[in-house]
Amino acid sequence: MRWTPLEHLLLPSAEAGDAPVADTPLLTHAAFQHACLLTAGALLARSTRRAALWFDDAASLATALIACWRAGVEAVLPGDAQAQTCAMLDADVDAWLTDTDLPLPAARQWHLPDLQDQEPLPPAELDPALTLVLCTSGSSGSPKHLIKQWRQLAAEVQALQQQWPDSDAPVLGSVSAQHMYGLPFRVLWPLCAGRLIDRRQRLYPEELQQASLRYPSFTWIASPALLRRLGQRLDWAQLRGRLTRIHSSGGALPPEISDDIEHDLGLRPTEIYGSSETGAVAWRTGSADWQPLPGAAISLNADGALRVRSPWVDAADEQTSDGAQLTSGGFQLLGRLDRIVKIEEKRVSLPMLEQSLMHHAYVDDARLGSSAGAARLTGLIALSAAGLHALRNHGRKAVVDALRAHLGAGFESLAIPRTWRFYRHLPSNAQGKLPQSVFEAAAGPRPVDPVAVELPGQPAHERRYTLDIPYDLAHFSGHFPSVPVVPGVAQISWALSLAQRDLCPEFRFGGMEALKFQKLLRPGDLAVLALRWDEARQKLYFTCTLDDAPCSSGRFLQANGDVGT
Repeated sequence: MRWTPLEHLLLPSAEAGDAPVADTPLLTHAAFQHACLLTAGALLARSTRRAALWFDDAASLATALIACWRAGVEAVLPGDAQAQTCAMLDADVDAWLTDTDLPLPAARQWHLPDLQDQEPLPPAELDPALTLVLCTSGSSGSPKHLIKQWRQLAAEVQALQQQWPDSDAPVLGSVSAQHMYGLPFRVLWPLCAGRLIDRRQRLYPEELQQASLRYPSFTWIASPALLRRLGQRLDWAQLRGRLTRIHSSGGALPPEISDDIEHDLGLRPTEIYGSSETGAVAWRTGSADWQPLPGAAISLNADGALRVRSPWVDAADEQTSDGAQLTSGGFQLLGRLDRIVKIEEKRVSLPMLEQSLMHHAYVDDARLGSSAGAARLTGLIALSAAGLHALRNHGRKAVVDALRAHLGAGFESLAIPRTWRFYRHLPSNAQGKLPQSVFEAAAGPRPVDPVAVELPGQPAHERRYTLDIPYDLAHFSGHFPSVPVVPGVAQISWALSLAQRDLCPEFRFGGMEALKFQKLLRPGDLAVLALRWDEARQKLYFTCTLDDAPCSSGRFLQANGDVGT
C-alpha cells in the first residue's frame, strides 16, 4: 500500500501521479496536487489570511483545505451552514471557499473554479506547525472553536493507518467531512493511504448502498444514527463480503444493533471513541473493552474521569468528562460526568435515567435534558416496535404512564421527565449527535404537519408526496385519547397547503365536493398524497392512500371558479 505523510501530499510522486483521489468525476493525485497549488497561488495573490470552508464535495474540501495549508491560510471549518452560523463566522474570515450557495453575499463566496487565475505555487513540504480551526456541534454544551496544528492531524491519521493498515478499499461515509470524525476518516486518512474518496455524504442507507456497490470492496464511515436505520432496507447478500469495515462514531452503538449487523454482514462495526478536542482515542467491536489507538495512553483522575495523552491531543484537552473504569484489556466507559443536573437542589444523573429507560420494552433510544428556563426534564424517546404498538392501540398517555412508572421504581419523582416527545429515530445533526439547539427544538411544540417528501417525475399539473405521520402529532391529542387517529380536517389542510405551496400558488379555497374518508391514518404510517390541478374545471383533486388503499379523497373548488364536473 502507498502511504504519503500528510505534510508530503504536495511533493512530486511518480508512483502516485495517476492514482485516483476521487471519481465521478475522476480526480487523479497529480490533478489534485495541481488544483491545490493553483488555488494556493490565488489565495496568496488575494492576501488571504483566514478563510471559512464549506463543501458538499469531500474531494473539493480536501483541495481547498490543502491549498489553504500551502498558502499559509488558516482554514476555519464550521459545523453547519445555517444562516446564523455563517453570519457569526463571516466577520472573522476574509472569504468563504465553497461549492454551494451559502446565505451570504455572493462576493463573500469564492468557488474553486474561480481561483485558477494565478500561477500555481511550487510543490513544497507543508509546515506542520500551521493551524486550522474546527467548530464543534455543541452536543455537550455551547459550540467551540478548536485550534488544531496540522501536526496533530498528521499524527492521528498515522495512528489510524498503524491500527488498520490492511485495506485499500474506497471510503464512503454518512457523516460530514467538516467535523473531527469525518475529516480524518473520510478525507485525510484516505488521502495519505491512497484510497478513493467518495465525494458525497450519503445520508440514507439505500443511498450509501447504491454508491458503494460501484466498487468490488469498500469501507463505511458511519454514525450510530445511520446504523440504527439499516434494518431490512439493504440488500445484505450484495454487501456481504464486499463491505470490509464499518467505522462508527458520534455516540454509543447499542449492542443489539452491532449483533444484527454481524448476523447480516458477517462483520461487526468498529466503534471509535473520541471527541473534537481529543480526536480519535480508542476503538472496540461489540461489547469488548475499549482499546487505545497506537500512541494514545489513558488514565483516570481523582473523580474517575478519563484522561487521554497522545501526540494529537493538546495538554489542555487531555482531561475528559467521561467516567471510566480501567480493565486488564483496556477500559470501559461509564457515562459523562458533566451530564449531572440539579433539580430542586437534587443531583440527577441523565445517563442513569437514559440507561434505565432503554431497558424498557417500549424504548429503542432515549435522550433527556432540560430546555432553557424549564424547571423539569424533557425526555426524547425513540420508540421500539412494542412502543409504537402501545402508542397506536392504547394512546400517548398509556405510554407516558408506563415510562413514568418504570422510572419511578428507581428514581425520585422530581427526576422523572415532565415533558415527553416520541420519535421513530431521535433527531440528530449530520454527525449523528444531538446538539442542545436540536434538543431545544425537539422539546418544543409537538408537530402539526407530517414530514412531506415530494416524489420526482410528476407531470406539471400533478404532485405526489410521501407523508410520514409523526408519532407525536399534536392533532392526536383528544382524537382520540386511547386510539390516536389523524383527523380528516388535518388531512384536508395538508393537501391544500402543499398544493398552494408547490402546485397552484394562486388557488383560493371556494368549497369542497366528493369528500370521502375510507381508512384511518395512525402514528408512524407512511402515506402517499396525490394532487392534481384541473385548469379547465378550476378544481384541485387530492387522494391520500396507505399501502395503495384509499384513506381520503376529494375536490377543492376554486373561489369564483367553474364548479361544473
